[in-house]
This record gives sequence, C-alpha cells and structure tokens, in this order.
Amino acid sequence: MIWKIEVFPKKYSNLKDLSSQIKDLGIDKPVEIKFKKIYLIEADFTRQTVENVAQRLLIDPVIEKYVISKGFFRKQPEADEIVLTYNPGVCDPVEISLNKALNDLSLTAKNLKTARFYKFEGLTKEEIKYAAEKLFYNPLMEHIMEYTSVNSGNTLNAFSGSDYAFKLERVNILDVQDKELIKVSQEGCLSLDLEEMKIIRDYFSKLGRNPTDCELETIAQTWSEHCAHKTFRGIIEYEEKDERSLVLKKKTLNNLLKNTVMKATDEIASDFCVSVFHDNSGVVRFNEEYNLCFKVETHNHPSSLEPYGGASTGLGGVIRDILGTGCAAKPVASIDVFCFSPWRIPYRDLPKGLLHPKRIIKGVVKGVRDYGNRMGIPIVSGAVVFDERFLGNPLVYCGTLGLMPKDKSFKEVRDGDLVVLCGAKTGRDGIHGATFSSTELDEKTIGLTSAVQIGNPIEEKKLTEAILRARDEDLFTAITDCGAGGLSSAVSELSEKHGANVYLEKVPLKYRGLSYTEIWISESQERMVFFTQKDKLDKLGEIFAEEEVEITVIGEVVSNKKLTLFYRGKEVACLDLDFLFNIPRLKKKAFWVSKEEKDIKLKDRENYNEDLKNLLSSPNISPKDWIITEYDHEVQAGSVTKPFLGIRNRAVSDAGIIRPDLESESCAVIGLGINPFYSDIDPYWMAACCIDEAIRNLISAGGSLERTFLLDNFSWGSPQDPEVLGALVKASFACYDFAKLFGTPFISGKDSLYNEYIVEGKRITIPGTLLISAVSIIDDVGKTISNHFREEGNLIYIVGLTKAELGASEYFRLKGIKTGVVPKVEKNARDIFSKLSKAIDMGLVSSCHDCSEGGLAVAIAEMCMGSFLGASVFLEEAVKEKGLLNYETLFSESPSRFIVEVRKDKKDEFQARLKDVPLGLLGCVSKEEKLVFYGTEAKGIMNLSLKEIEESWFSAFGEFR
Repeated sequence: MIWKIEVFPKKYSNLKDLSSQIKDLGIDKPVEIKFKKIYLIEADFTRQTVENVAQRLLIDPVIEKYVISKGFFRKQPEADEIVLTYNPGVCDPVEISLNKALNDLSLTAKNLKTARFYKFEGLTKEEIKYAAEKLFYNPLMEHIMEYTSVNSGNTLNAFSGSDYAFKLERVNILDVQDKELIKVSQEGCLSLDLEEMKIIRDYFSKLGRNPTDCELETIAQTWSEHCAHKTFRGIIEYEEKDERSLVLKKKTLNNLLKNTVMKATDEIASDFCVSVFHDNSGVVRFNEEYNLCFKVETHNHPSSLEPYGGASTGLGGVIRDILGTGCAAKPVASIDVFCFSPWRIPYRDLPKGLLHPKRIIKGVVKGVRDYGNRMGIPIVSGAVVFDERFLGNPLVYCGTLGLMPKDKSFKEVRDGDLVVLCGAKTGRDGIHGATFSSTELDEKTIGLTSAVQIGNPIEEKKLTEAILRARDEDLFTAITDCGAGGLSSAVSELSEKHGANVYLEKVPLKYRGLSYTEIWISESQERMVFFTQKDKLDKLGEIFAEEEVEITVIGEVVSNKKLTLFYRGKEVACLDLDFLFNIPRLKKKAFWVSKEEKDIKLKDRENYNEDLKNLLSSPNISPKDWIITEYDHEVQAGSVTKPFLGIRNRAVSDAGIIRPDLESESCAVIGLGINPFYSDIDPYWMAACCIDEAIRNLISAGGSLERTFLLDNFSWGSPQDPEVLGALVKASFACYDFAKLFGTPFISGKDSLYNEYIVEGKRITIPGTLLISAVSIIDDVGKTISNHFREEGNLIYIVGLTKAELGASEYFRLKGIKTGVVPKVEKNARDIFSKLSKAIDMGLVSSCHDCSEGGLAVAIAEMCMGSFLGASVFLEEAVKEKGLLNYETLFSESPSRFIVEVRKDKKDEFQARLKDVPLGLLGCVSKEEKLVFYGTEAKGIMNLSLKEIEESWFSAFGEFR
C-alpha cells in the first residue's frame, strides 16, 4: 500500500520572494503561491502507524499540519498546480534520513519518495511551466510528477530501478578509421583526442582484442585533463613576441608544472614541508604533535549545470581529500571563493541552455552553506568576484584545512591488503564527471544529467567520525576518496605499484539496474576506499556499525601490476597498470604577444566623494555579509576571529584564523588572492599580484613569511587555443618567480581548464583566473591582530610604494577604461613583508589592513567601519611616484602596501623597525565620524560621514538579504 502524507503551514503565507522572481521573468501579474511537502511511503502500515510517523518525524507541530491519504493522487490536477520530485537515481537526502528514522522506530518501508507541491493562483498553465523550469526546479535533477490514479496495490518500483541483465560490452576500435575513433570518444563522453585513441588502439591490438566498455572508461578517466593534468604535464612549445612580432622568448617546456610551481618548492626546500604534490593534499609541520594539510578544489562545470548540487559536492569532495590524505586528517576549517556573472541581466538575454546568474548565485551559496554547516566544519574565509565572462562558467572553489597526527601522514600499501569500500551506497550520480569536466560546455553537454551529483553531508559526517576512530586504532594503512572517476580512480591509484582484483557485484547499490561499468565509474558522494588486513575487519566492523556507516570488502591487492575487475564471476576488465598510468605526453603550442601598456591619465577633480561611494557599492568591494551570515564560522570552537570584526561587526577580516589544536596556542592563518581582471593586460602580473595579495592577508593578521605555504588553483579557458595557453604559461612563470622571491613554497594545487561555453557558434570564455590560497602558522595566537581602527589619536601609516598602476583596477573599470598600467610587484616586497611582520610580532602595531581592490581610499574607509572611528588623511605624505595625481594616489592598486595603525608612544620604534622600506605617516584616527582626505597643497578632496560610507558599502546586495 502507498500512503501519501502532505505537510503544509498552519497559517497561510504567500511565498513573496518567489513571486518577485516570477516578475523578473517578465510575468508582471499578481500571483499567490501555496506550497506543500509530500511524502510517499510504500509499506504495510496501519493508518495509526502513518499518523505516528507524520507526528513524530515529518512536522513541526507548532507551525505545521498534515493530511494523510492513500495512493499518489486521486484526481486530475488543477491547471495552476505542479508537483516536483527527484529524477530516478538522484540522491534524495530527505528520503535517506526518513528511511533511517523509520528503522529507528523499528519500521520498514519498501519504498520512499518525496515531492514538493506548488499552487500558483493567478498564472496560466503555460506561464507556470515557463516559470517552473527557470526558478523552481532543474530538469537535470527533478521533473514534474504526473498525476496518476493509483490503487492501494500499486508500487513505487519505478523509483528503485529494475534488475540489470549482465552482458559484456566490447567497443570496436581495432578495425575502424580515425574518424570512427573520434566518434567513439565523443559519443562515449571520453574527452580523448585522436592521438590518445590511437595509443589505446595500439595497446589492445597487441592484446589481440577490443576493449570492454569498462576498460575504455577506466582509461578515459585516468587520462582526463581533470585527473591527469595533461596540459601542465605535457610538452608546450612556447613563444613570446612583442607587438612588432619580435621574438622575446622561445622555449620548450617539458612539464610546465615541474618547471614552475614544483620547481620553486624544490629550490626553496623548506624544512616545514612534509608531503607536497604527492597525496590528496599538501602536508606541512604544525607543532610537536600534529601536521596540517590543505587542499583547494574547483567544481565549476557541475555548478554551472546544478548550482546547489555542484557546490555542495564540491565542498564535500575537498573534505574527503583531507580525509584521504596520509592515513586520514580531521577537517577543521573550510574556505570558499566564487566567481559569478553580475545578476541584473534580463532572462530574455540569457544564451540558450544557461541558468540565470541569480539562480546560480543563490544555489551555490546554499550548497556550500548546507554542506559545511551540517558537517560541523567552520567556513572561515572566502571571496567573491563578479564579471560578465563568468556567465557561461561560474567558478566555485572550495578548500579545507585538516589536522593529523605526525605518524599518520603517509600511506602504506602491501600485497594481500583487502580493498574496503565504506560510506554511502553507489548510484548513477556523477558518471562521466571527470571526463565531462575536461571539455567545454555547449548545448549538448549541458544535458549530461549523470555528470551532476547531490551530496548528503550527514552521511559524510558519520563517515568522517568512523574513519578517524579507525585511524586512531591503526585499523588501516592506506586511504583515499572516491572523487573524480569514483572507484576507478580510488582503487587504481592506491594499487598502482602493486595490482588489484575487484569484485563489482559486492558494491552496495542505492537501487537496482546498475551495470558493472556504472558501478565502477560512478561518482556517488560520501564514499571512501581504504586498504587493511583481514585480522582488523572485526574491529573495523564494530566501529563503522556504531557510527551507522556501511563497510564492504570488494577486493584485494595483488602483485601482478594488473587491475582486474570481475562481475558475478565474469572478468569485465583487465588492464596493465603500467599502461594505465603511462599517460600520453600531449604536445601543444602556446604564444603570447606582449603589448606596451598605456599610462592613461585623467583630469584631477576637486572632489572624490561620489567616486569612493561608487567603489564601495560595487559588487566586488561591497561586503558579502549575505553570504557570510549563512555560514557557521565558529563550530568546533577553534575560530580565533570572526569574518566581521569590531564593535559594530562591520570590518571584514583580511584572513581566517583558526586554532586546529585546542591544546596548543599555535594557530593557522588563511589568506586568499584572486584578481582575474589583471589577466586582461598581463597574466604574469596577475599571478604575481595574487601571490602578493594572499600573503598580504596573512601579514595583516600577524603571519610571517617563514612559515607560509601556497596553493595554486588555475581556472582557464581551452588550452587548445595557443593564446589562451600562452597566458597560462605566463601566469605559471610568475608563480615560480614570486614563490622564490617570498620564499613561500607551493604544497598543492589544482587546475580546471576548458571553462568555456559554446552556443550558436559563439564562445564565452572566462578570463584567466588564478586563486592563490596561503596558510601561515603562528606559534602564539595572542600575536594575531585585526584590521580596523582601535583608538582615537592613533597614527595612520601607509607601508609600500604607490605608483600610477590603475590598469584593470576597480576605479578604471568603474570609469569604463579597459587599458592602463597593470600593478607590478617590486623586488623589495619581501623586505616590506618581513619588517612589517616583525613589527606586528613585537606588538608595535594596533591594527593593519592591506590595500587591494579600490586602493588606499577603500582600505582606510573599510578600517573606519569596524569601530566607527573616523580619520584625517594627507595623501602627500604617502611614498609615491613623482607627479602622481590625487585620484591615482587614492585608487591605485599597487601591491605590497598596507595601512597600519600605530600608537603615538610606539611611533619611533615602529619607524625604526620599518627603516629602508617605503613608509608614510598619513594622518591619525579621529573620534569624529568622518573620513577626510587632503590632496596636493593640503586641499580637501573628500569629506564623507561614516554613515554615508556605511550606506554605500552595504548597498550592492540588498535583494539577496
């Protein structure tokens, strides 16, 4: 029998937010929306049992009520009603939780299904259909459920799948022409080019047989750009010219990664690095007992198709990277960085197949919020960038910091180890995720429903607890996550030096009907693989049972250097691991034309009040409180600072600070650097400035260069375009140069290429974007500082040289200027950072804030916000290039600069410590709630009340609050 339980509010309330969004679609008419949650339970329950389930599990009795009936729906729908439900095979966390709750009550249901009911009073059927796909559901994940008359004898078997009839599939590649080889790759979403397909053909030709579908899929995910980083590890013929076509540089790069990012780390040779570019995350020394690990991932393509699912599984995946480092680290903090298109774009102007930016923004933020909060991991730092070129591909970066005992920092794999799968069951979620992320999006790939997953953070929380308990009892020796490629990547990577036999029928499934290949390459979330020994299984079983996590032995490690897969006694794949991991070295051409920068000069004005207010209200500078307040940033009790600081909670912190080990005074500081706009002029200086900014964040909070480590995340367009690839090469060169300059090694990284969307012959390519994440370790948490003014009468200094560097700056973009001189990092930057860091360590600095977007003027305005103290500032006292105009001093984005607050009694000692670096005494902190700037000849050029500044600063995102 099927029972239907409908849950709805006791007091009717119109969903006004959704009503206003419907108006955004151009449907400008009065509409009232009613909403109900629907639960379908197939079970032999009495009505009284169903009543108990509804009352105890499904409603909040204060605000909700329910109605129970039999069957799906017993009448035809009204024209203004729809019911939405997940597509078959899509993970429904509510369904999983309900099933668990029923089991806790000693009840068993045959099948469960959840749905959402909407009634739109005032809209036609056609208007509802149009609005529903735009606002209420994503056809990749959900569908409109048809109303059906169902008797009590009907079942929900359609939702649980049908049995799979085994048939070994082979793919003919041995006797086909090149054109057919490419067709095999394209139709199979393998993302392999002709040369790679030929290599595969040659391998199987020597074996005298065609590959099975499972073998081909395994090779494709292992060789995917996403997993193998083929562009960075390939051979690049690079040429750089000037505008007159004079060759400036010509070089063959044999593995770009090793020749830039990794080379810098090798040459710096920091004693604090434990494991870098080897495991799922970079590992560094923290204190006498623990090491820290740090990883940042991208989840761009999935988030463009399904923002909520893509972003939530992005954070869930990087958390599992931390769990899969060494023999498991505890996730202690997370970060997120987003790049979105501006949201004020009419729906009619959206290219075909794209979701509206507002829907993407809300879905991404909600996805990260739900996963992080439910996992109990604080989100301590982040950033958001807006640019029209992210319309086709939003960028979603998620990172996690982990803490591990020193003796758990490495894995050990031995012949005879058991291959154990733990966590959630396997479904069709995320199939082809790795290969899908290795190509451009277009109107065809936009429909790849299986490439998107829905995560379940509660399942991952239980999995985390079980793994950490097992780790502490030495119950496994190697572990990794089922990320891109699922079991395929997890098992093959762990067993690469040995070999493995895997029995796919043993894998627990969410529903019936999965083929052996789908089981093998599924990217269902919340799953880990570890290797252990037979005598430890009983204890492992006890721990995982107590944490309510499923654990299954699915194979064993062997010594034949082969990956062999079986399904119900039949061999379905057998690959030589040496071949599988001998990833082809692709050759690509790259070039860059260095253009002479034009020093754009504007006419100085008498007053810059409106310019500062406009900058403060721009989306890239205005505070993202509407995102930050969604997150729990203090769970686990290790957060040292809040994202908003000061007595009014108006100052946005420069860095996230956390104590991973509450028994220690040591803390970790996380800083971020991102500015894709500089790429438009020169990607080399873009990368340099991102490194500089990330480290500036750390220095501002009390960090030092000596124990600072970097992560790189490149998000780029198609490397098949030589000019796009040339920009990537330039940025990589800068990573080497400036990691060496600062003495800060890279410990991990990730690239996401092919961030392009092709529609109707037009290509939307993101700007070359590099996120630099930096972590610094401070031995004494008491020496961290904040970034807002502390006390009336304190002195205000600027540290660093100000130059006429406004190319691609917020100010020039505000004026519609697309050229100019891009900011450049000077060679004395390291000296500036070291001396300022020492002064902060000695207690000579009351507060410190770095100058970034919007320059000096924006930085000082932000410092006023925390305590609502004003300032009087004299621009002529700044150390700057000769002949700088007022607007250039105010809004230049020259890097390596800080605004520093110093008490008067510490003036002399502070200045002595900053000897030989650019230092200017700009003015002092005032109790008067005004910000006043004086330009040349001490003439007033800006005078704003702090109330005006606050109103401008918080004005950009009113519709999101």
